[in-house]
Amino acid sequence: MEAMRSIIQRYRHKRISLAEAGATRHRSIFNGLKALAEDQPDVVIIHDAVRPFVEEDILLRVVTAAKEHGAAGAIRPLVSTVISPSADGCLEHSLDRAKHRASEMPQAFLFDVIYKAYQQCSDYDFEFGTECLQLALKYSHTKAKLVEGPPDLWKVTYKRDLLAARSVIKEKISQEICVVMNTKDEESAGHLLKEVLKKELNCVNVTSTVLDHTGGNVQKFPTDQCYSFICVNVVSSEFQETQKFLSTLEESGLPLLYPVVVVLVHCCDLTLAPLASKMESLMWIRSLAEDMKKRNVLLSGLLLNYSKDEQKLQESFQQGASIIAALVKERSSALAGQLLLA
Repeated sequence: MEAMRSIIQRYRHKRISLAEAGATRHRSIFNGLKALAEDQPDVVIIHDAVRPFVEEDILLRVVTAAKEHGAAGAIRPLVSTVISPSADGCLEHSLDRAKHRASEMPQAFLFDVIYKAYQQCSDYDFEFGTECLQLALKYSHTKAKLVEGPPDLWKVTYKRDLLAARSVIKEKISQEICVVMNTKDEESAGHLLKEVLKKELNCVNVTSTVLDHTGGNVQKFPTDQCYSFICVNVVSSEFQETQKFLSTLEESGLPLLYPVVVVLVHCCDLTLAPLASKMESLMWIRSLAEDMKKRNVLLSGLLLNYSKDEQKLQESFQQGASIIAALVKERSSALAGQLLLA
């Protein structure tokens, strides 16, 4: 319980209460139902942690079906044939895959239906049962509506599944990039970089927001959870401005479940300023990155050659977009604190 409380606090989860687990699946669920009994909700959803990629759409569909039928659960087509072996390890018979489905989560129930079912469960049900829909049918005489679920309901069961899950998470949180700029001027470097990113990363949603210099606050964070921020600064390195943005990011309520990538983009005409001195002036990024890494924020710097030559400028921004795409996709702590050049 203490471990869960620390997780809730660390990741800023809201509207969560805890119930003690039981020795088996059904005993744990019954404990959860008893914790809800005083509030008497209309509908309860039962889900499991090994299917972490549940989307709002399937939740809505099983709840809607449960309101009409009393119970509902997600299903998926079988990908392997199910066979029944005999006591001596020989095949007795096999099931026709086309006529059967795999029961998945989430499942939803009218609260009275599932609570009544669990109150009548036998010890055998509690010890060996695994299917909530069957309990609703057996004890509450409620036939569940079966709802076709998406492929993302697969179970994280084996160690290799953890690797696949990390890959899925990286892919999901890399689909949104917010460009933070210090001006609304549509001719600015920030707007130019935003347009180049849109063109080069056509499958990624690129949004923008403006940093308010008076308070150092972002006027409006993206409404969806965004884990990739590109901060464009045309004039100077302005360490304090960066710190204010990072503070605003932490105070925004964004749950730091996954690494947040922040790329500090500094634009400079390298024909007017020596590269070595410019890179040296940005060394503070490395020490700041070490501190931010402890807070699950991966900070790096990118120096763009803001040339007056239009072709060179375009090439520099295209290279910069490629570097940003790699940083966002990889989310590698090894790249935090790096100063990159385009």
